[in-house]
Amino acid sequence: MPTFKYVVKNQQGERIEQVVENEDFSQLVAKLRSQNLIIISIDEIKGKAKEEGKRGRIKGEDLVVFSRQLATLLDAGITLVQALSILSEQIENQRFKQVIRDLEREIQGGKTFSDTLSKHSRIFSSLFVNMVKAGEKSGRLSATLERLSDYLEKNNALIGKIKSALVYPIVVSSMAIIITLVLLLKVIPTFKGIFESLGGTLPLPTQILIGLSDFMRHYFPVMAFGLVALVIFAVRYSKTEKGGLALDKLKLKLPVFGLLFRKVAISKFCRTFSTLIESGVSILDCLTIVGKTAGNKVIENTALKVKGSIREGENIASPLSSSEVFPPLVVRMIAVGEQTGELAKMLSKIADFYEREVDAAVSGLTSLIEPIIIAFLGIVIGSIAIAMLLPIFEISTLIK
Repeated sequence: MPTFKYVVKNQQGERIEQVVENEDFSQLVAKLRSQNLIIISIDEIKGKAKEEGKRGRIKGEDLVVFSRQLATLLDAGITLVQALSILSEQIENQRFKQVIRDLEREIQGGKTFSDTLSKHSRIFSSLFVNMVKAGEKSGRLSATLERLSDYLEKNNALIGKIKSALVYPIVVSSMAIIITLVLLLKVIPTFKGIFESLGGTLPLPTQILIGLSDFMRHYFPVMAFGLVALVIFAVRYSKTEKGGLALDKLKLKLPVFGLLFRKVAISKFCRTFSTLIESGVSILDCLTIVGKTAGNKVIENTALKVKGSIREGENIASPLSSSEVFPPLVVRMIAVGEQTGELAKMLSKIADFYEREVDAAVSGLTSLIEPIIIAFLGIVIGSIAIAMLLPIFEISTLIK
């Protein structure tokens, strides 16, 4: 879809510039005229200019700050349009600035805040939109935005913990693989030539290592191509319904990281569910949103089962107990929350507990992985070094 940059003037004579994606030219012209805007120019952005327009990526931290500042302004008695105008002047991210100005114009045109947010689904999730909609209906938009900013902040912190747990082992493992490949493909062939010039019989470990080096040198392009093809196939397969479900099940059953992923999934499910209930969103809508924002097909399917259970007049706890994710303690706590009418409070306590568990798991995982990786590097690099040094130790028998 084309991307356009347009320059217009409003009825007050103010000059407005904006970049719009996924718009047809004729539809864009009609849209601008319907808003009583005077069109000065509309240019299609191509190539490098288009890529530069996409660089202003809107981060999770931007949404947290936006939600909290907007809640503060609304709580101070400033109107929504004025608040958006103030925020658009303060935000440095150019893409986000344009989005906020677009929200401001849409609201001035008579649309609700939630409706304008839904037009920017790549930035504002269904959870964000539905919470704002609930806040509008209840007349407590500022309180809802404050609760939303708290949720986004905790969610971003949770994601940051997972990244911190995964980045270190990935980087170190990658470096170990690269070093090993360099030794096998470049260093060992040099020693092979030296050993051949000396003659004699090489020790068995050295023969095995040289044979492995020869194999890698002959078949490395084929192996690299096969690995790339396998990765591409895995990525495409994971985007299908069946493949995504299989991948998410596998993630929860991994020997070391599976428990961490499980705790993160439970924490996110309970935190999202609790926040939506406290904001006044209906249970059925809550479960739909929780499923879509879970980031795990197993959780999504469980949420759909719970939704069907409620429609049939049953409780929430029963479908959760039959799932592969939620432990009995969590199911019992949710059942108590249902019976006492304190479901949101109970879900929030579960989320708090599992967030602490994630903290402990990340710390333990980091402490566990570091010595394992060091031991792996020592064994691999040490074995290669010993295999190369053995002929030197026996050099007297190799020289004729």
